[in-house]
Amino acid sequence: MKLGIIRCMQTEDFCPGTGDFHAVQKKQGAFEGVSEEIELIGFIGCGGCPGKKSVLRARELVKRGADTIAFASCIQKGSPIGYPCPFAVKMKELIAKDLGDKVTLFDYTH
Repeated sequence: MKLGIIRCMQTEDFCPGTGDFHAVQKKQGAFEGVSEEIELIGFIGCGGCPGKKSVLRARELVKRGADTIAFASCIQKGSPIGYPCPFAVKMKELIAKDLGDKVTLFDYTH
């Protein structure tokens, strides 16, 4: 698996992504049960609210080799501040529509 992770821009100042990287390395959380090796291609912010730039950023991750895109837990679950992204569902829909069968999407990381 070649993985790209999209994170919430609002959490960049206080979350270095340690939980995301740990989940990938240990194959925990969303990656539990993944039998193949996971290569992290990129870790990028959504571009800010309302997440319109996320489609372009997902395309760039695919261009650089990603076949799977995970939304960091800060987007879907609101970790660590308990405030999920109000645009998460729409963001995922737009990326799925744009990239189609090219990628597998994960709703969270850890």
